[in-house]
Amino acid sequence: MIQDAMIDKSSVIPIYYQLFKLIEDQIRRGELKPGESLPTEHEISSRFEISRMTVRRAISELVLAGMVYAQQGKGTFVATPKLDNIVFELNDFNQEIKQRGLNYKTTLLEAKIIRVDEELRAKFQVSEEHKRLLYFRTVLSAEDERLSYEVKYTIYSKSKPILESELKDPSLPGLIATHTEYVPMSAKKVLQVATCTEEEALILGIAPSSPVFLIEQTIYDPDFKPVGWSKAVYRGDRYKLTSYDGWYKKD
Repeated sequence: MIQDAMIDKSSVIPIYYQLFKLIEDQIRRGELKPGESLPTEHEISSRFEISRMTVRRAISELVLAGMVYAQQGKGTFVATPKLDNIVFELNDFNQEIKQRGLNYKTTLLEAKIIRVDEELRAKFQVSEEHKRLLYFRTVLSAEDERLSYEVKYTIYSKSKPILESELKDPSLPGLIATHTEYVPMSAKKVLQVATCTEEEALILGIAPSSPVFLIEQTIYDPDFKPVGWSKAVYRGDRYKLTSYDGWYKKD
């Protein structure tokens, strides 16, 4: 099925994300069925003339979304939807803004290498020998209106430096897959309805204590060790929740 699809390399939408959405849509439409194997990284890379790292990043996102699963030495397969769970999603920012015909941008507020304090050491379950994490903050805006604010931490790998432009990418699993020796294989998201802090209100340009969606995400490697953590605040007056109880959707 993937052979019939196209990727627009001139688009502002990252190639890995286009590939992620392409495969996700085919799974939801039932064109790729539960238990069916995906083409190999090499096959997908050759088909679209993109790097294997880009393919690996897209596959990592699909694994974290629960759409596919990997078996060591056998390949990657479409997962069976878990109908006993309710999955809530914030509408994808880029897609939502594109549909509305608005101009959008991601602003990097801060990026630095920080020392691991006791709270972060417990969160990441790292030893005393591990002393550094990458910390950065971003804001997503549309038509100069700030809509979302996110703080992220990842395990810092000195051997794989990250360009400032890459830190504007909202995908934490993608950064981990590309710039650390860890492979993101699962994620836990906790959604809360909250009121924004004074700092968050100032950054987003809204009134203090305004209602927001608060999502905390922890990314795990194959050994279920935390390798990334983020906290995102979404304006309650600009986002909505959608519930899916299966992969499939009608055309």
